[in-house]
Amino acid sequence: MNPQETSDLLAALMRQEELLKQLVASINKPKLRLHSDAGNCKIYCNRQHGGLWYTLNGEPSDVPQTALTGYLKELRFENTERRKKESCKLLITMQADRTYILESGYDTHFSKCILAAIATLTPQQLYSPITLQPQPGTTDESVLFCRVWVESELIMTNYNDQTDWKVTARQAIDVVKAASQMVF
Repeated sequence: MNPQETSDLLAALMRQEELLKQLVASINKPKLRLHSDAGNCKIYCNRQHGGLWYTLNGEPSDVPQTALTGYLKELRFENTERRKKESCKLLITMQADRTYILESGYDTHFSKCILAAIATLTPQQLYSPITLQPQPGTTDESVLFCRVWVESELIMTNYNDQTDWKVTARQAIDVVKAASQMVF
C-alpha cells in the first residue's frame, strides 16, 4: 500500500469512527416524551408469585415477557433483608430500552446459570447484547434456571456440587468489568 492509500484509508476510518460516535450518542440520548419509565426497573427472578419473574409496585406483578435482551453492565452481590432475615442477592444490571436490575438469590439455579455462563465468555462477547431467558424447572415447581444467549448462540455450561462458586463468580464479574472498560 502506498503512502497516499494509507492516508486515504486512515481518513476514511476516522470519518467512520466519528459517525459511529454520533450514532452511539444518538442511541443513548434520552427520549423526549411523556412516559412512565423513569429510573430503573427491578425484576425479581423467582417463581414465588406464579410466573417466572415479577416486579413490585406495591403488589407483585408478573412480567409476561419471556426474555430480556440488552447489554450486561454489572454483576454484583448485595446483602439485604427480606422477610426480616439477612440474605445475599445477585444483582444483574442490564441496559436495554431502560436499565433493568434483576435480583436473584446468590445460591439459586438462576444465579448459578448466569455466573457459570458469563464466566466462560470473553469481554469481546459481552460487547454485544446478551439475552437472559428464565426457564422453569421440570421436576420442582420452585426451581428457576436461566438460559444465556450471546446473539443467537446458547451458552452451554455445566456446574455441580464441586463447582467453586467464589472463583466462578469472580471470573464472571471480572469479564463484565473488562467488557465495560473496552474501547473500540
